[in-house]
Amino acid sequence: MEKVKYSSEEFVICINNEAYPASLELHKIYRVLPDKKAEDDGDLRIVDESGEDYLYHSSYFVPIQPPQLVKDSIRKASK
Repeated sequence: MEKVKYSSEEFVICINNEAYPASLELHKIYRVLPDKKAEDDGDLRIVDESGEDYLYHSSYFVPIQPPQLVKDSIRKASK
């Protein structure tokens, strides 16, 4: 399987929350925070439902490209 590259401007949608049902909402859009070491290890740094950022394996997410209006709204909400 080809490794998917993520970046600080990428957005992902959660496709699996079985191991973390209280921390991740299925089908919710999350912003990926920059963390090159985490990405190299196959993880993503995500601000989860606790409001804190944690590492989750990238297989729980699929990258998406939402419209600019949605990107701006997510960025504003995560400040």
